[in-house]
Amino acid sequence: MAGIKNLKDKVVVITGAGSGIGRAAALAFARKGADLVIVDNREDRLKSVEFEVMKTGSRVISRKVDVSVRAQVEKLAKSVIKEKGHVDVLINNAGVVVAGKVEDTDYKNWEWVFGINFWGVLYGVKSFLPFMIERKSGHIVNTSSLSGLCANPATGAYSCTKFAIAALSESLRAELKMHHIGVSTICPGFINTNIMEDGKIGIKESAISNKTNVVNFYKKSWSPDRVAKAMVKAVRRNRSVVPVGPESWIMWYTKRLSVPLYNYFNSLGTKLFT
Repeated sequence: MAGIKNLKDKVVVITGAGSGIGRAAALAFARKGADLVIVDNREDRLKSVEFEVMKTGSRVISRKVDVSVRAQVEKLAKSVIKEKGHVDVLINNAGVVVAGKVEDTDYKNWEWVFGINFWGVLYGVKSFLPFMIERKSGHIVNTSSLSGLCANPATGAYSCTKFAIAALSESLRAELKMHHIGVSTICPGFINTNIMEDGKIGIKESAISNKTNVVNFYKKSWSPDRVAKAMVKAVRRNRSVVPVGPESWIMWYTKRLSVPLYNYFNSLGTKLFT
């Protein structure tokens, strides 16, 4: 099945668009002439991105939505269909992080990260999908992670959500082929975003990767623009699993080619969090 080659005037809904990857995606699709609906739970960030998109000349509306609340996502979908008539591309990008060993991560943080990262994606899919199936066209982009391909130490809760997204996307891609709807799973590696600053870090202060060092590390990593370009390409070419960044490709292929070697490298990371 071919992707959506021409994005001009295509209706594109992006969650988590207030910063980081979501902001970069909004601008990338805007430059292709898309008709945008940007979504975030931070209205201040959202308005800033809306202004940036408007400067490109593309149409844009913004909606404050907490994707972990099913009723809000369902209301969003109905309002978008009422205003735009249809949706061509849905990008489920909103996400948060909880870092820390499984034994140190309490249930409340597990529930918080699943509520946004997994349930938010599922609510988005199930709210917009019926309209796509009715038209027998469209594309869904779900933001997973390198942590959705390879689970590393101190990422247990976060990785579980991202593996779940990858599994959901894989099932959807097979199911929706008959409806001419594409599904892409984006798996970024280390990207310079606010996710660590906004997240919940349970790593011991004595460890090398305390919150300050983790945040500083991410500030030196790849630009969100790299992920945004991968998203545009994924929609145009109907790509399936899309690792972003050399670390994602290396870890993914190492795991596939040599599990013992992958386990060895993974075990080295454990020393950082004890």
